[in-house]
Amino acid sequence: MIFRTEVDIPKPTFSIEPLEQMLFVGSCFADNIGRRFADEKFRAVVNPYGVMYNPVSILHTVRRFAMPLQADSYDRLVCVFTLGTNHVYRLRETGEIVDNCQKRPQRLFQEEELTIDQCRDALAEAIGILRGVCRDLKVIVTVSPIRYAKYGFHGSQLSKATLLLAADKLCSEYDCCSYFPAYEIVNDELRDYRFYKEDMLHPSDQTVSYIWERLSSLYFSAATNVFLNRWRPIREALGHKPFNPDSEEHKLFVQRTQQKIAGLKKDYPLLDV
Repeated sequence: MIFRTEVDIPKPTFSIEPLEQMLFVGSCFADNIGRRFADEKFRAVVNPYGVMYNPVSILHTVRRFAMPLQADSYDRLVCVFTLGTNHVYRLRETGEIVDNCQKRPQRLFQEEELTIDQCRDALAEAIGILRGVCRDLKVIVTVSPIRYAKYGFHGSQLSKATLLLAADKLCSEYDCCSYFPAYEIVNDELRDYRFYKEDMLHPSDQTVSYIWERLSSLYFSAATNVFLNRWRPIREALGHKPFNPDSEEHKLFVQRTQQKIAGLKKDYPLLDV
């Protein structure tokens, strides 16, 4: 008997390589996944200007990120956009969509909902900017599974539907884009409140780990898996808390760990440990 449905994910046209240069921009879900990549020694920049929930704010981050860069600053860059909502807040005084209201009075802002095309256009502009600083750009688009109760659960679903349609449109138009169904995995495979935190809105750590496993099994190249199999014992050793740091046994343990690091750096000169 089958007790759950599993999301079928088409194989992407590209793989993520060891120590890949990556940029994560989007909701707090991007933070969670981006930190996993950083822990595994990918050269990941994660939400450099804070969490961004909507496509226009993602565009704002990409602009700021690319501003100091020259053409072809990156030989290759894998960018992950995690879309949270299509709701935006426009400052009435200037007409500008803000990334953070900074706890200013609500009367100063007008809340709006981006259309499918507005979401798609903002992300397309972000891709165009990144192509200007990168020879080979790859983009993974995903929709955050976090529900926004403040919009009402029906309103939250409508917002996610807009983002899903925008992501589908974008990926159908750009060969460099790949869609990863984090939203569908949580809602279809992990259809139980035990996969959420106590607020019943945010995915639990276990859920994030499961999505990481699905993502890595889909995108990681054979070379990446070889690197990770060598790196993970070192990472665990570096996190080890000794009972007696001055013991000869621990000193030998540290020496062996440093030897392993040196050997890994010899094969992967870009490794930063």
